[in-house]
Amino acid sequence: MSLTLIAALSYSPRMVNKKPGTNSTSGEGDRVVTRNRRAYHDYFIDDTIEAGVVLTGSEIKSIREGKITIGESYVRVDNGELWLIGANISPYVHGHGGFVELDPARPRKLLVHRRQIEELREATERKGLTLVPVRVRLRRGRAKVEVGIARGKKLYDKRQAVAERDAKRSIELAMKERARE
Repeated sequence: MSLTLIAALSYSPRMVNKKPGTNSTSGEGDRVVTRNRRAYHDYFIDDTIEAGVVLTGSEIKSIREGKITIGESYVRVDNGELWLIGANISPYVHGHGGFVELDPARPRKLLVHRRQIEELREATERKGLTLVPVRVRLRRGRAKVEVGIARGKKLYDKRQAVAERDAKRSIELAMKERARE
């Protein structure tokens, strides 16, 4: 067989759409749905852990549309399980009448390894740290919540962060002005 015939036989239309380094052709890569900007303002985030979320009904469809808010939410360890409290997932509006109407702010179980739950529990009890959801992302079509292990900021820490951000903005603005001249 000639080399061109072998190349023609191994061609697949699926290969055209496939991007290098991906496992699927559906186009669903990692996508950040929402971020908890308030968490970075109120806390120092020391470490993050990615956790799966137990969802029911059409909640994943609402998350894919970005209808989730985590600004007022927190994470709690309860009876050896991790719970996301206060996250609001709006009901899916394009669904048929067959979907059960759920409470948008109900607690949702987070899925992590048991030893990770123990580490988080010890960190919150001993060190006085807290657990906050930092961002929600879609990874291979599944919703994941990044849980941050956080230390609370004092008022002067917040003021210092705002001052640093303003100084950085003014430096960037001055650099742009200087580049125009």
